[in-house]
Amino acid sequence: MAFIALGINHKTASVDVRERVAFSPDQLADALRQLCREGGAREAAILSTCNRSELYLEMETAQQERVLGWLAGYHGLPLEDLQGCAYAHEEDEAVRHMMRVACGLDSLVLGEPQILGQIKDSYDVAREAGTIGPLLGRLFQATFSTAKTVRTDTAIGENPVSVAFAAVSLAKQIFADLGQSQALLIGAGETITLVARHLHEQGVRRIVVANRTLERARLLSDEFGAEAVVLSDIPDALVNSDIVISSTASQLPVLGKGAVERALKLRKHKPIFMVDIAVPRDIEPQVGELDDVYLYTVDDLHEVVAENLKSRQGAAQAAEELVVQGTADFMARMRELAAVDVLRAYRQQGEASRDEELQKALRALANGSAAEDVLGQLARGLTNKLLHTPSVQLKRLSADGRHEALAVARELFGLTSGNSNS
Repeated sequence: MAFIALGINHKTASVDVRERVAFSPDQLADALRQLCREGGAREAAILSTCNRSELYLEMETAQQERVLGWLAGYHGLPLEDLQGCAYAHEEDEAVRHMMRVACGLDSLVLGEPQILGQIKDSYDVAREAGTIGPLLGRLFQATFSTAKTVRTDTAIGENPVSVAFAAVSLAKQIFADLGQSQALLIGAGETITLVARHLHEQGVRRIVVANRTLERARLLSDEFGAEAVVLSDIPDALVNSDIVISSTASQLPVLGKGAVERALKLRKHKPIFMVDIAVPRDIEPQVGELDDVYLYTVDDLHEVVAENLKSRQGAAQAAEELVVQGTADFMARMRELAAVDVLRAYRQQGEASRDEELQKALRALANGSAAEDVLGQLARGLTNKLLHTPSVQLKRLSADGRHEALAVARELFGLTSGNSNS
């Protein structure tokens, strides 16, 4: 069995593909059980964000194509649509990849902190679904530990750089004075909370938060003195909104072309700046075809993000070194665990031989044999049993030309050249 990290991300797949491969929160538990049942995985976890859908697996490496086929079939995609953009990492490379993701080193925004929380959520969901076992469990804990060290020992997380911050930075480039603009935020999750905080810090005082549940919208709006509405109120709120930023978990668009056209007419075609951070997308792509609408998706934020990353580049190298060390430490621990299994089996075999010879000795004593003779036979019998199998195997390996095995055996048994003929 091996560790496998398989999936797609913002570097390998367009938003069109990513939104088709995204898992909604209510799909995850059943998808995990199905993955273990039909995909050949013994242990599994799924990470699904706007920028990536990844499967973390403990399974046979030969089963990778089967898993990719399962992923395509689950989302109703032709397998070839995934084959061109999917990647798979094995063993230490899979461990390193997972740690890099958790540290924000593989994110669209270098060092962004939200991804660690998302990985923790994926672990919790998999554990509740019963698809996390001892091996993936250890990998997740090692990943959390490495990510914590990176956050503590490097400056990778300093300065407010995130997709949310990038969206607000882009708005600043378009509007001379954000304080004179009204913002409509769709959703009430972590990303929208960050957007609201950044907008508030930039002087935006008129903010409307639209969410599926009014209660959740009010929790966020109360923090920033905003107005809370439900999703059905979006068309009315849109009329007075200069900035629209959306990030929900909806599987279907929550804002269509017709509603935007109506709002533009009532606004007398005053421009609207929109950023759709969600995957799948919240805003119909056709909205971008309208005059006086400037629509951006997460993939359009690359340039803005690049400008905000310069302060983190130096810290990234230190973080990469910590990830390499974390990977090496984890793989060493796993190899030690493998040795423990071998040692346990070898000890059980030795104890079985001991017990067998001991019973022979006790029977001989009961039959009146001399104690000295019995002890000598016990020692000879036990020695022969312990050495028989290693001796046979070493002779076979030597006959097969496996001379490196003889060197390993010499090291294993602590032999020196001086006693090689003994």
